[in-house]
Amino acid sequence: MAEDPGQTTQVRLAFRIGYIGTSFFGSQYQPEIRTVEGEIEAACMRAGIISSRRDSRLTLSGRTDRGVHARNQVLAFSTTNPDLAIRALNGQLPYDIWATSWACAPDSYYPRYDVISRTYRYYYSRTPSDVQVMKEAAALFTGTHDFRCFARVETGKNPIKTIDQIDIISEKGGCLLEITAQSFLWHMVRSIAGALLQVSEGSLTTRELEYYLSGACKNKIKPASPDGLILWEVDTNLDWQDMAVSELKKGRIVRKSEEFLLLGKVYSLLLNQATDPVQPYESWF
Repeated sequence: MAEDPGQTTQVRLAFRIGYIGTSFFGSQYQPEIRTVEGEIEAACMRAGIISSRRDSRLTLSGRTDRGVHARNQVLAFSTTNPDLAIRALNGQLPYDIWATSWACAPDSYYPRYDVISRTYRYYYSRTPSDVQVMKEAAALFTGTHDFRCFARVETGKNPIKTIDQIDIISEKGGCLLEITAQSFLWHMVRSIAGALLQVSEGSLTTRELEYYLSGACKNKIKPASPDGLILWEVDTNLDWQDMAVSELKKGRIVRKSEEFLLLGKVYSLLLNQATDPVQPYESWF
């Protein structure tokens, strides 16, 4: 794509991006609050790629809540400097957002509605008590259901959604929920993850789960913590080209992950000391 300093015609670009959601108040733009869209807009404006979020029709393929992460979210915006956008975007983004590939898109492309499907993964912080029961219960979600008991349904939103695929996957040292659909409701994936954990622990029966899936409930299912949720994959029909993520950015992500691991260890040490105050310091390690 040849760069033309005098170009005035806008080109619609799409990017696959990832981010660590821990320090964001969600993905959707909110004034004076750190969000994924806000940081992307600021980065693009610093680089001279766009003049504003609205003028460029900057948008993401889906909204993620505060603390939720993304491995593959789709970003789209229009720019008169497409070569500069591809070259400069990663360098301007903060360490906890990165772009892995780009594609040219039709001018009308709007990722919120033009993607084929979305896949989320929810990683449980501990291995559930009965994974096999979870797998059997997960199958109840496949197909079309009324999910109002598993979501915050905004005014005017249809609570009927179709789950294309859902699996409970056991991995070394843990367990995860993987779920695919064209679209989801607010808190829907986290609530399904929480419901399946309740089934595993015996505090929710499969019969009660079927009742909730009928849309009849007095109390909604409580969503699981956002920490374990990742927007894993967004399926599109675009022709993607790889982008490089700098070693400097990768290094900062690794260092931050090491800080979180250290924090987890400190929490465990403090808990051990609180439950066994006479335990000698040397035995903590």
